[in-house]
Amino acid sequence: MFVAVGVVGLLVGALTAVVVRPAGTDATAGPSAAVADVPSSPAAAPTGASPASSPVVTTPAPTVAPSSTPAPTPDPTLPPGLTQADVDAGLRSTKIAASAGGRLVVVPGSTKSPGIGTVHTVRVEVEKGLPVDGEAFAAFVLKTLNDPRGWGADGSMSFRRTDGDADLRVVLASPDKVDEMCAPLKTAGEVSCGRGGHATINFKRWVRATPEFDSLTVYRQYVVSHEVGHLLGHAHEHCPGAGKLAPVMQQQSYQVAPCRANAWPHPSAKD
Repeated sequence: MFVAVGVVGLLVGALTAVVVRPAGTDATAGPSAAVADVPSSPAAAPTGASPASSPVVTTPAPTVAPSSTPAPTPDPTLPPGLTQADVDAGLRSTKIAASAGGRLVVVPGSTKSPGIGTVHTVRVEVEKGLPVDGEAFAAFVLKTLNDPRGWGADGSMSFRRTDGDADLRVVLASPDKVDEMCAPLKTAGEVSCGRGGHATINFKRWVRATPEFDSLTVYRQYVVSHEVGHLLGHAHEHCPGAGKLAPVMQQQSYQVAPCRANAWPHPSAKD
C-alpha cells in the first residue's frame, strides 16, 4: 500500500533563490543565473498507518526578510570622505580639479638615509592649491622608496629627502600640470610620468588609482616605484605570464592582467 504525501514538501520545493553577480568593471563572467533550491524528499509515513490517520498539515511559506549590511560609521577624527590610508598618503580631500594654478611648492625638511650603498637625494614638491598635506605625502614617498622590497632591496642604494638640490624630484600635480611637465609624452590628463629628472604623479590617479587595482595604497606605492624606476634608468617591461606578479615596470595603470598587481621592484625581499 502506498501512503499519500502531505503538501509540506511541495510548498517548500516551490521556493527558489536568485544569485546575482555584482556589477563592476572587472566582472567578466556571464549573466547571473537563477538557482532553484532542491526540495527535500517527503518523509515516508510509518509502516501500517492508514491514509485516514495521516493528517494533512499546511505550512505557510516562510517570509524571508532581505538582508542588509549597515553602512560603516564614519570616523569622526578623519576628514569627510577620507580613510586613514588616504590621510597617510597626504590627502585632505578627494576633490579633483583639472588645474590648480601650476605653481610647485617644495616640501620643507630633510631626512637621513636609512640604508647603505649609493644615496639618492629626493626633493618632494606639491602643486600649490591641491588639497594635500605635503609632509604626509613626502613621508609616504620616502617610506615607499626605502621599503625593504624597493629599489634598494639589494643594498645598492637608498634614498633621503632634501629641500635643496637633489638627484631626483617627486612631484604631485594636477592633470594639466602633469601634461605640461611630461610633454612630449602624451599623458592626456590621466596618467603620470618619469622623465627629465622628475617623477610627476597625477593627482587624479593619486586619489582614484585605476580600475586595475583593488587597493589605493598598493597603487600609490606602485606609481611612486614605477616613475622613480624610470629616473633610475629602467624601461617598461611586460607581464611574464598568467597569474604571476607583474613587474613594477609593467604599465599597470593601463593593464595588469593576466598578471597580478605588484608595487615593488623586489616583492620577495624581506626585512
